[in-house]
Amino acid sequence: MSVENTGTPVPEAAGRVFGDRVEIASAYVSLLEQHGVERGLIGPREVDRLWDRHVLNSAVLGECIPGGARVIDVGSGAGLPGVPLAIARPDLDIVLLEPMARRVDWLHEVADRLDLHLTIVRGRAEEREIRRQLSEADVVTARAVAPLARLAAWCLPLVRPDGLLLALKGVSANDEIERDRLEVAKAGGVDPEVRLCGAGLLETASTVVVIRRARPPAGKDRRGRGRPRSQLRG
Repeated sequence: MSVENTGTPVPEAAGRVFGDRVEIASAYVSLLEQHGVERGLIGPREVDRLWDRHVLNSAVLGECIPGGARVIDVGSGAGLPGVPLAIARPDLDIVLLEPMARRVDWLHEVADRLDLHLTIVRGRAEEREIRRQLSEADVVTARAVAPLARLAAWCLPLVRPDGLLLALKGVSANDEIERDRLEVAKAGGVDPEVRLCGAGLLETASTVVVIRRARPPAGKDRRGRGRPRSQLRG
């Protein structure tokens, strides 16, 4: 790994979140500082708050993800939250899904420069071929992608039954759940709730909406056709 160090101080919380991989996280921050604005990945005002507002905010999402999970990060963009998750949780099998070619190129560069084991796919969650290729994930993540109703319709088809959709949201997360509850249910989501990740680690904990994918009715697969109970996932 060869990344020019910009000299930005590493916050104390980063050592606790990333452990012995904090140097990799610091290199990722340096890449965003050097190239993020010019490549349209972040706004100019975000450069001074990359650690707290973006990288740590994303990495603590791992508190909601079980060990060894297969994760799809929808609309990965600059690599948030997927890249910080991959650094903090090398046990995860992470797919970065991004529709824009220039951002896909960036993600490949980041994976190569930081020696991260990531699968990078160009496409949108709502596309039929993407759903065929990437379905049955344990967890799908999304950050600043869309309102909850639209997000559920796009992302829940990628989640296995009893798997999770994790949406990083802001202070209005509870209001969004109430507003979009019916649409989330129609998309197959149940038990939406807000969790705070990084409490006690970060100055401002990350607000995450957690939605579980409902199981299909007993004796039917996800398209409604009957099949033996023994073939249903537990």
